[in-house]
Amino acid sequence: MPKLVIVQALKPESYGLLDTRDDISWTVLDETGPEDLSTAIADADAITVRIAPLTERILDAAPNLKVISRHGVGHDNIPLDYCTSRNIPVAVTGDANSVSVAEHAMMLLLAAARQCAVLDKETRLGNFGVRFRETGIELRGRTLLIVGFGRIGRQLAPRANVFGMKVLAHDPYFHGDFPENVEHVESLDEGLKRADAISLHLPLTKETRNVISAHKLDLLRDDALVINTGRGGLVDEAALLDNIRTGKVFGAGLDTFMDEPLPPDSPLLTERRIVLTPHSAALTRESLDAMGKLTVKNAIDGLDGWLNPEMVVNRSVLDR
Repeated sequence: MPKLVIVQALKPESYGLLDTRDDISWTVLDETGPEDLSTAIADADAITVRIAPLTERILDAAPNLKVISRHGVGHDNIPLDYCTSRNIPVAVTGDANSVSVAEHAMMLLLAAARQCAVLDKETRLGNFGVRFRETGIELRGRTLLIVGFGRIGRQLAPRANVFGMKVLAHDPYFHGDFPENVEHVESLDEGLKRADAISLHLPLTKETRNVISAHKLDLLRDDALVINTGRGGLVDEAALLDNIRTGKVFGAGLDTFMDEPLPPDSPLLTERRIVLTPHSAALTRESLDAMGKLTVKNAIDGLDGWLNPEMVVNRSVLDR
């Protein structure tokens, strides 16, 4: 009987499909230390995982592994090349969280533009006079550059349009027709030069690390807004801080960081014009429900040999 190991518990509703399959054994593992993982997955045919790191050494302990199902769309905690070399498909949860992340990005845009972090703090202290000292900016009439026009970027675009923003999109891997209200820009530099705001929706790879560097930030228009709900490491955080302090960048909204959790001495914590959230953009009640169920479905489909190619990151293994 094939065995599924669920690394890090999912919402209870997620297990409904498994209750109908008496031909699959399954267990939930909450301990995610390397030794715990290696022992728990030794006889696993499938794994689901949230944010626990699955190293090559850990996966070496599972010779029968046929599929890894990731709860979410990021996969930087999984050694993709290694999995491909072993013909192990890595599945993600597609667009189950795309609306949640797009709404969060829109929230960060608004919060950064209106200095919500500053106003909230001062209001709680009774400093109503802050409304005369700290004024925000409007989104209407400004240009948003969406970097990475996948499922989330395509959800963000119409939301920005509703607020009167002109939307540009840069994504060299997007193949298809761009919506009527979205202008495709071939060059990232071209898009940055025209942008009043940028929102990042990319995986973290060797190519995308620090894709928004000090040089790229210099290309932005003055009083720009920088939003990152993608992955920590896409933005040079030190350069972003410098640009905020000099006034080049008006404000930022960050949901992901190079170091997570943020260390207590992180200079990001002291910058009033940065709105911070704890890598929670995808975590709404609705998206957690959808992601949990799809995570389990992908694992079962992998065992059954019916994985949806749209959910597989390393699709070349399906051809094999």
